[in-house]
Amino acid sequence: MKKTALLSALIIAAWFSVQLSLDAHEPNELRWGGDAEGGAPYVFPDPKNPRQIVGYEVDLMNEIGRLLNRRAVFVQNQWDGLIPGLQRGNYDVAINGIEITDDRKQQVNFTIPYYATGEQLSVRVEENTINSLADLKGKTAGTLKYSLAQRILEREGGIRIRTYDGQINAYEDLANGRLDAVLMDWPIAIYYSKPNPRLKFAGPVIEQMKYGICVRRDNIELLKQIDRALLSLIKSGELRRIYEKWGLWNDETERVFAQITADSQKQGEALADYTQAVTRKLTWRERLKQYASYLPILLFQGAPMTLLISILGMTVAVAFGLALALMNLYGPRLVSWLAKAYVELFRGTPLLIQLYLIFYGLPNIGIKLSPLVAAVVGLGLNYAAYEAENYRAGIQSIPRGQMEAALSLGMTRGQSLRHVIVPQAMRLVIPPVTNDFISLFKDSSIVSVITMVELTKVYGQLASTYYDYIGVGILTAAIYFLMGLPFVRLARWAEARMATDKRVAVTAKRRWFGVGAKPVGG
Repeated sequence: MKKTALLSALIIAAWFSVQLSLDAHEPNELRWGGDAEGGAPYVFPDPKNPRQIVGYEVDLMNEIGRLLNRRAVFVQNQWDGLIPGLQRGNYDVAINGIEITDDRKQQVNFTIPYYATGEQLSVRVEENTINSLADLKGKTAGTLKYSLAQRILEREGGIRIRTYDGQINAYEDLANGRLDAVLMDWPIAIYYSKPNPRLKFAGPVIEQMKYGICVRRDNIELLKQIDRALLSLIKSGELRRIYEKWGLWNDETERVFAQITADSQKQGEALADYTQAVTRKLTWRERLKQYASYLPILLFQGAPMTLLISILGMTVAVAFGLALALMNLYGPRLVSWLAKAYVELFRGTPLLIQLYLIFYGLPNIGIKLSPLVAAVVGLGLNYAAYEAENYRAGIQSIPRGQMEAALSLGMTRGQSLRHVIVPQAMRLVIPPVTNDFISLFKDSSIVSVITMVELTKVYGQLASTYYDYIGVGILTAAIYFLMGLPFVRLARWAEARMATDKRVAVTAKRRWFGVGAKPVGG
């Protein structure tokens, strides 16, 4: 026991030391957060050497680190969590094509712009009717979630919007006919739309935007240092050389650089002292009022879709799961083996991978499913494997004498299963099936990765917009909890209603009082 305790203590101590070494970093390091899954040309794995991260922002941060005499160190973080990660202190700065917007200025300080561009509309090559946002009325457009392009599409109105975690999926859906157009930053379109022979640009660049490096509001000194470094790179022409290397130099950036250079000559040190206005702290009354404004969005946009996906998915799971169980127990050897293989395959692989294969993989063989159908099919097929095992256990728990008695009465095997075995098994499996439905109900949040706008997706949009992950998160969790309660109550009622012992007791009581049956000897 002493040796075991000592070994456990050593393992825990080693784990803590590793965590501390990961969290701590040397003073001469400049840790910057980005999302390598975002793709080219920002930050992405080198196709020739996936272990190496490349991109024009990698080159930019290396140059800034050189000027600050600090080694630039990349820290991976999901794009929509870059600013929260910066505020938590996971890294010193955040940079990943983050547009300078008023709401973000309230959360972090932005450096002077390091790049300027606009949004580019892409369509299929055979499409000739879409040349502007106005032409998208009544049509479906894709874009990156939480991006400026999404806000532009929402502001335009009348456009069905699908948001994506990565740009490649949106352009694939456009090429496969699931979308009518894609609106994304011009650098993204240059790398993912222009080289695709099935796609083309539609119309000129829409709206100008500027990228900035995010710095925590309490780190004014670092903000000044990076501003001076950026100004030096602009004046020396090094930043233009980086953009020309990646094929990204444009007129918008040239005009912004000219303005920055002119302003620096006029203002001198005033540019380095640039800071953002302090965010006004909300009172409890104002915060509660803000939370109340979230409820209609969560309840009427996200909740109905979550319910629909969950109910339809569970219906598929229950029906197909029962078929799998019967195939496993009573089918020919090949059919039984296939049913077992299906159960092991779908239980042994992640649901997320299955959804990706259904939604993004099947179009390669000519099968194109809408997001709703793909979500229902994905959840249904996954949970059918679990339901099949529930039904198998329930059927095998019924004594063999039940089947033999039914067969001796002249019933076929199918009639025996339908009228004798399966009804009894259904009563036994109600508790585990109920648990699986609650699990499916919560797992429906995963379908946001295939552009479904359900409750968790709406939560992410609100939390990212207002940078309030706690308040909105508690509201969303409460809605999930309240939505799940009726199904738990319904399952308990069904379990009590179908319980054999209680039904026998009720029947006996009715016979005793002469209800529903003629008294013995009457």
